[in-house]
Amino acid sequence: MISIIVIDDEPRARETIINLLKISPVELTLAGEADSVQSGYETINLTSPDLVLLDINLPDGSGFDLLKMFEHISFRVIFVTAHNEYAIRAFKYSAVDYIMKPITAGELFRALEKTKAIIDKEETAVKLSTLLQNLEKLKKIVLKTAESIHIVNVSEIIRCEADVNYTTFYLSNGKKLLVSKPLKEYDRLLAPAGFFRTHQSHLVNLDHMLRYEKTEGGYLVMDDNSTVPVSTRKKEELFRLFENM
Repeated sequence: MISIIVIDDEPRARETIINLLKISPVELTLAGEADSVQSGYETINLTSPDLVLLDINLPDGSGFDLLKMFEHISFRVIFVTAHNEYAIRAFKYSAVDYIMKPITAGELFRALEKTKAIIDKEETAVKLSTLLQNLEKLKKIVLKTAESIHIVNVSEIIRCEADVNYTTFYLSNGKKLLVSKPLKEYDRLLAPAGFFRTHQSHLVNLDHMLRYEKTEGGYLVMDDNSTVPVSTRKKEELFRLFENM
């Protein structure tokens, strides 16, 4: 299923597109809508869509101005406009497709099907490559942020921290990656690779643990000097791990 944002300053145009999306043969979810460059930028950052249906003429700039605001463009774009002269420039931005107004269902659905095929192919290639490297032991993990798809060495993950339905990964190079999946999914995946759930909101790589402090209820100190709480019910299990290390 692909997530979509519609950016168009004309309310009727947005309504038309959204109504067509509701009957699209392609499985999708409407992640949001916006009517300007600024609101479009904010909506994209907030929702991390797979695809943006983007009008070119907006009240505070152009669709191209919006794209230039991103250092890395991780989403696909279908330009939607009534202005033919923009077509060549649009394709220079690697648009999946270019739809002229007034929009027809047939044109939109063909563009969506083309986009889905491209997205599926790209993600499948990344996942297969990672799978082949993990056949013997979990060595790498695919983390999809708002900006990019990252291939991360499991050994470089110091810890993970939950933020409602998001998870922040703290890496040994000092980087932080925010991923839109809950911590419980990574707990199941990473536990066999030496990770331990110290708390409802924290998962740590035991290879990066420096020490356990007994004060203030008990907490771990990691080798990046971060501290991680240990819940009461997890202490006994953690101490058993210490005995086997």
